[in-house]
Amino acid sequence: MAKRNKIALIGAGNIGGELAAIAARKQLGDVVLFDIPSKADFAKGKALDLMQNSAITGDDASITGTSDWADVAGADVMIITAGVPRKPGQSRDDLVGINLPIIRNVAENAKKHCPDAFTIVISNPLDVMVWAFQQWTGFDRKRVVGMAGVLDSARLQHFLAAEVGVSAKDVRAMVLGGHGDDMVAARGYCTINGVPVSQLIASERLDALEARTRGGGGEIVKLMGTSAYYAPATAAMAMAEAYLLDQKRLLAGAAYLDGQYGYKDMYLGVPVVIGGSGIERIVEIELSDAEKVALAKSAESVRGVVDVAKRLSAQQA
Repeated sequence: MAKRNKIALIGAGNIGGELAAIAARKQLGDVVLFDIPSKADFAKGKALDLMQNSAITGDDASITGTSDWADVAGADVMIITAGVPRKPGQSRDDLVGINLPIIRNVAENAKKHCPDAFTIVISNPLDVMVWAFQQWTGFDRKRVVGMAGVLDSARLQHFLAAEVGVSAKDVRAMVLGGHGDDMVAARGYCTINGVPVSQLIASERLDALEARTRGGGGEIVKLMGTSAYYAPATAAMAMAEAYLLDQKRLLAGAAYLDGQYGYKDMYLGVPVVIGGSGIERIVEIELSDAEKVALAKSAESVRGVVDVAKRLSAQQA
């Protein structure tokens, strides 16, 4: 008898709830919505609401809420959203000291209960949190990825489509580097149905759209008072689906680099192929000199926050 996939969502907040809804709608597997004991009833209530919604939509998936790690055991996919979301005026880096202990706790329990899960980290500051999670668990680096590039590329994709007045379905965008203010739009790989965007949009307008992409998360935080959740959830579930269905999708994700693009011992947003064995390949694309300089700046920013995380981890040990 075929086994149903088990998807563990660590954090039952806005992103966690949307992740559960998408997983059920796509019928990718049964979902466990996990949160801390003080939010156990909240997780159970959200799961119950989603199950009642499934009775209307006809989605055949079980969704349960819990604060017991034993209920998460054996998950095929684990998506981590645990942590404090950004508030207006707060940078992703400001969250390091707050969210690092939370990720450490998640890592310790994941190592015990979900050693074989393909793990996608969404918690901010993302590049550092995914690095810390992998370091503390010791999980195979091919099975731990950060959700960043899919979301950042989607934001640019939307802005490009709106600028030209075309369907976003025909736009392909590629955003690399850290998930922060120094992310890099690989302009040469941004196209509209194969047509380079540089042929359709003036350079100064592209500069402006790329700048808006870099500040895309902050723009939403300023408007809503909290972090985005619809697009991040959809982005993470695209990665999960690529793994569960062995789709071999080429996506931008925060992957562990061991010499690729000239960087080592860090997670950074690059093009990766995700399939049934996790990150099956890191794709090294040709970048312009300007893009190489921008990627180096982004990597330096990520490295700086990783150094902060290392110091804090030593103090907390």
